[in-house]
Amino acid sequence: MEENYGFYALLDRMIYINRWALMRNSRYENIKEHSFDVAVIAQSLALIHNNLVDEGKTAVRVDPLLIATYGLYHDCTEIITGDMPTPIKYRNDTLKNAYKQVEREAALSLTSQLPDSLQEQYLSWLSPSYNGEEGIIAKRIVKAADKIAAYIKCLREKLAGNTEFDNAMKTTKQTIDNIDLPEVGIFMEHFIPSFGLTLDELNK
Repeated sequence: MEENYGFYALLDRMIYINRWALMRNSRYENIKEHSFDVAVIAQSLALIHNNLVDEGKTAVRVDPLLIATYGLYHDCTEIITGDMPTPIKYRNDTLKNAYKQVEREAALSLTSQLPDSLQEQYLSWLSPSYNGEEGIIAKRIVKAADKIAAYIKCLREKLAGNTEFDNAMKTTKQTIDNIDLPEVGIFMEHFIPSFGLTLDELNK
């Protein structure tokens, strides 16, 4: 290999793209750290799905490592598109479909910054097809993890005394409550309460 490739240097620039840009933040969150949160939560939801839902007897099992990878790369195309607010992105079918096409083209543009032999694999992570029943569940898990990560961000802001996120926290919680995945309910009931604890309380 004699060429230089910019893919990983471009990913590193995710640190410069802030989420919640139109809102007053006590601490800004960039899409690089958000992607880590989503990957961790998505992997935990996959593990809960495989091992705790129906006592581990669920018919369709999913790959926690692959789902974590989907979560890790789910926002990478925003390096090119920027972070578009969700209410605008999903305002109507025309905008939603157009944005999906833009995301696909952004994924192709990013993966073109890799050696040819790596492009197809990375494209399957940046722009997944989510085929079959397992793929459908994987897609739903990653979307749920994205919402849970957003809820945790709102919770952090609330704990910091910032009321700017009160409505976002309420609407995000409503969205999560409407997700028909048992693993999401388990995570919210048994893992979210700890996010409100102090370090000393966590270490007890």
